[in-house]
Amino acid sequence: MRIAYLECFAGISGDMFLGALVDAGVDPKLLEETVQSLQLGATLKIETVDRSGISAAQAHVLVDGASAEAIHASTHSHEHDHPHNHDHDAHSHSHSHLEAPVHSHGRSLSVIRKLIETAPVAAAAKEIAIRAFELLGQSEAKIHNVPIETIHFHEVGAVDSIVDIVAGAVGAHALNASAWICSPLNVGGGMVECAHGTFPVPAPATMDLLQGAPTYSSGIQMELVTPTGAALVRALNCSFGPAPAMRVDKIGYGAGSRNPKRFPNVLRLSLGETGEADAIAGDVVVVMETAVDDLNPQILGDFTERALQAGALDVMCSSVHMKKNRLATLITVLCDRGHAQQLQQLLFRETSTLGVRIREERRACLERKFVPVKTAWGEIRIKLGLLNGTEVNTAPEYEDCRRCAETHSVPLKLVMQAALAAYQSAPRN
Repeated sequence: MRIAYLECFAGISGDMFLGALVDAGVDPKLLEETVQSLQLGATLKIETVDRSGISAAQAHVLVDGASAEAIHASTHSHEHDHPHNHDHDAHSHSHSHLEAPVHSHGRSLSVIRKLIETAPVAAAAKEIAIRAFELLGQSEAKIHNVPIETIHFHEVGAVDSIVDIVAGAVGAHALNASAWICSPLNVGGGMVECAHGTFPVPAPATMDLLQGAPTYSSGIQMELVTPTGAALVRALNCSFGPAPAMRVDKIGYGAGSRNPKRFPNVLRLSLGETGEADAIAGDVVVVMETAVDDLNPQILGDFTERALQAGALDVMCSSVHMKKNRLATLITVLCDRGHAQQLQQLLFRETSTLGVRIREERRACLERKFVPVKTAWGEIRIKLGLLNGTEVNTAPEYEDCRRCAETHSVPLKLVMQAALAAYQSAPRN
């Protein structure tokens, strides 16, 4: 099985991740073409630099030929009197491109999600990128105690983040690793100036994103992990631990912008084979289970909806037979690590359980792709399941079919049948 291992002894940021991908063998033209296809007026520049004697690749995001970081810091400071001073930072990117609701001129999460969904990149890469932005938005919404859609990404800062995250997702997908593993993260130390004041490192969003992950500080007084870097680690569903037993065949170093003395400010990415049989691409999920015999079914239905809204990947309920011959309901919640704590609290708060069983499992997933088709009642997406590029599952997207059925007052089954027929009769490339 192919493994990608991230060594974050100097933290991680979006530009460091891009640099490590290129240095590990990802074609820079793939990332450059990805950036151009986003039509944001941005370009990607990769150069080779030295960090404490280590040759590394450094990624620069340019907007209309100028550094996105410099433009963002300058315009944000002058227009809003919220300085983004990074004299203490180890990396080139702003630690937060998210603004409180008053700054409504930026891109909202829904706008960025739509931009990524329409980008000409692989479906798996889109999922990683969207997940990273959702994680960033959720963290900022929690910190500001506002709905997630009122959070806006600063106009230029959003370009910087979109490039880092989308290009990073495309590059990660290109490596074709079956699993991503991350070392404990060195978060650095000192203070950092955010849009709303001076905060200790890690910045609030980074701290929230790293909940449950192993972190430490080596004592160096710089911000080493940025929110973008933390979001990418989470979106890749990294497991954490020491380097696994594997035969390494590629190594890449990605550089941050700072070059402190006697401290290699780089991210190391190692790729290799574990010797295990190749598996279908998958990730790690958290499984939470509890059985209750005294819960009102109406409350159970409400909990299911709340859990899905809170980020659960799935919620399942099944009948079981418990002690004292009692019929009960087994509640099973699937989620990623980033949502585990929140959903655990939801189980305790909204159900009658006194205990929850929690474990981690690996899941194998088919690559997913959506193809739109036209029917008499509107456009409907067809969800495809691909195994090594071969289509093995096909189904009309339920929500699209339900919307069309309600809008035109026709049976749902007819809409689903028509959508599937339209896809089957469409010419193939």
